[in-house]
Amino acid sequence: MGADMARFDITVPDELLTGMRLARAAIGRGELVVIPTDTVYGVAADAFSAEAVQRLLDAKGRGRAAPPPVLVPGLPTLDALAESVPPEVRALVAELWPGGLTVILRARASLDWDLGDTGGTVALRMPDEPLALELLAETGPLAVSSANRTGEPAATTAAEAEAMLGDAVAVYLDAGPVGAGHADARAGSTIVDATGLEQPDGRLRIVRQGVVPASAIVAIVGADRCA
Repeated sequence: MGADMARFDITVPDELLTGMRLARAAIGRGELVVIPTDTVYGVAADAFSAEAVQRLLDAKGRGRAAPPPVLVPGLPTLDALAESVPPEVRALVAELWPGGLTVILRARASLDWDLGDTGGTVALRMPDEPLALELLAETGPLAVSSANRTGEPAATTAAEAEAMLGDAVAVYLDAGPVGAGHADARAGSTIVDATGLEQPDGRLRIVRQGVVPASAIVAIVGADRCA
């Protein structure tokens, strides 16, 4: 472990307090932090720092054509970041947030951020992980991608994340294994593109199968509104 990198066992109260404090400080400096989520470990950066987001992409070996999703602490942030939220999306997040559903919407044009080549959209999720939500409440929205090198399996432990990302990350928050409740422990969130719902006859499209089954989405939105 490098001199400027630290890993904290956040199941231990003293390490939790120190780890969270240093994680907040690292985010504030534009550095990267690895955090547990309800699906896999994520590598997080300040969503409003273009330099931090680029650092995240570089750490993963990913280009700007694959912008990271943004994790949010709650529904008010969804409205603050999205240009509009269709009724179908409100129904989905009412049932499935916090949880493993990521929704792609049009980003507010007034936002001063650069997540990569987004085409004016943003992928938003509220994770079902208390420590992640606590950090988000203190830092604001975070750009978060799975904590692995592109092409490698998603990390379900902090040690796996550290083996791939090393000292590109300032702080690792180790909560033990995550994702064990899913059939595929390395499954990420299910991603749906809701931008098509802007049209009167538009439909929601599932772009990545993940921990939320398609049947659950269809049951909420209706088959006639899903591609």
